Amino acid sequence: MHSTKPKNRALKQNASLHLYFELLAEELNGSGLDMKKVLKPSIDISWSKQNIKEYLWRPIQFALLQNKSTRNLTTAEIDKVFDELNRHLGEKFGIHVAFPSIEQIAEMEVQEKKVINR
Repeated sequence: MHSTKPKNRALKQNASLHLYFELLAEELNGSGLDMKKVLKPSIDISWSKQNIKEYLWRPIQFALLQNKSTRNLTTAEIDKVFDELNRHLGEKFGIHVAFPSIEQIAEMEVQEKKVINR
């Protein structure tokens, strides 16, 4: 009997995950949904890709998978956390951000190279 180990995320999926954090931060900020409105009522803080990861993604990831690190997630685990976060934000705030495509990652890499080569 052959057992297949779940596939860990690839570098492109890692890039997609972090681009998703950035796109979601832009969408929440653009919708006037700062951290105060989504998490805590006492302080105004704009979203960034890092606080998306720490305050939205990781808590859901831990609740679903009992795993705090994004480093060793499988592709199926990333899908599971994304689906849960996307569902929650859609139901509560009407926010839906698609997970970045391979094309978006390629475009991001081209833009980064242009900045580096300036």
